[in-house]
Amino acid sequence: VYDGILSGNIKTLFGVKYIKKESFYGNSRFDIYFEKENSKGFVEVKGVTLEDNGVAMFPDAPTERGRKHLIEMADAVSKGYEGFIFFLIQFKGAKYFTPNNITDPKFAEALSFCSKNGVKILAYDSDVKKDEIIISKQIEILF
Repeated sequence: VYDGILSGNIKTLFGVKYIKKESFYGNSRFDIYFEKENSKGFVEVKGVTLEDNGVAMFPDAPTERGRKHLIEMADAVSKGYEGFIFFLIQFKGAKYFTPNNITDPKFAEALSFCSKNGVKILAYDSDVKKDEIIISKQIEILF
């Protein structure tokens, strides 16, 4: 995702002037900190491997740490940062992405809260190679 931002392949994050891996905010360490001309923000990346009938889902197990990241991201957005939760689907051909409400309903609730409170939720599929992951296209998100 870091390389995708640098190369301009992730259109929503186009125009980044400064980027840094692993940056702290509150009690969380987000995967990416960035600065644009008139804003700054964070990106938290979640790798998605769970698939059911072509539907990509996250998480595949309950994740308290994942929920904490969502709450911290919403807090950052409330304080003027841009915030992104980026679901990197590690397979091609997903019909859409949805939070896994069965496995972790609290994560699904937190993601919905984030979406309603200014955090941008993105999902992209990818082509997983032996030595790299190539981000492909943006995938629809259904709550």
